Amino acid sequence: MMKTRSHLFLARLARVMAMLVAALALLSTLAPAHAASLSATDEKSVRAVIEGQLAALAKDDAGKAFSYAAPNVRRRLGSSAAFIAMLRNSYPMIYRPASVAFLKPEGQNNHAIQRVQILDADGDAWLAIYSLERQKNKTWRITGCAVMENKGRMA
Repeated sequence: MMKTRSHLFLARLARVMAMLVAALALLSTLAPAHAASLSATDEKSVRAVIEGQLAALAKDDAGKAFSYAAPNVRRRLGSSAAFIAMLRNSYPMIYRPASVAFLKPEGQNNHAIQRVQILDADGDAWLAIYSLERQKNKTWRITGCAVMENKGRMA
C-alpha cells in the first residue's frame, strides 16, 4: 500500500513539475526586452478565467474549476477530482487564497502570462505565474501555473 501511494505521489509530482517547466518556458518566450501587449479585451478575458477558477475553488465546485483548464491539463490530470486533489495537496495557496492581486498580463500569438500575487491563510506571500492559451473557440484556458515564494513587495 505504501509503495502504491509513493508511486502515485511521484507521478503527480512529475506532472506538476512538467506544468512548471512548461509555464517557465512560455514565460521566457514572452519576456523579451519589451513585454508584449494584449488587447484590453484579452487582458480582461485572461483575468476573468483565473478569477472564475478561483471563485469555483472557493465554492468547492471541482467541475467548474476544472473547466478553466486547457485540454493539455485536462488530459494530464484526467478528472476534476484529481485536479482538486492536486491543488489541495500541492497548491493550497491557490486552492484557498486569503487575497489575490493581479498584475498586468503579457502575451502574444494566442499565449498569455498572468502574474498573480497571493497571500495565503498564514499571511505568506506567493507569486503565481499562470500560462494561458487561446483556444480555437477564442476562449482562454489555463495551461499551467508555477508558484514561488514572493519575497518582493505586494501590489
